[in-house]
Amino acid sequence: MKPTYGLEQARAQLPHIAAEARAGHTSLITRHGEPVAAVVPMSFLQSQQSERVRKGGILTLRGTGRELWQTGAGKAVAELRDEWQAE
Repeated sequence: MKPTYGLEQARAQLPHIAAEARAGHTSLITRHGEPVAAVVPMSFLQSQQSERVRKGGILTLRGTGRELWQTGAGKAVAELRDEWQAE
């Protein structure tokens, strides 16, 4: 079970919560009993981002390099996206 802190308690315990995250533990922060945030280890966040990029394939190109592509390249990229999304 993850340690849970109310918002005011988390404010007072922030150094402790940060130390716990550094040690690899996740903590939840609540407001009026409802979870509103999680403090997670950086390694967890980095692995999630790496996994997202790895799984993204060509779809991670969406919205990048607008000025770098040749005229008509947008159609080729759109076709590749459609092909990847169909799988």
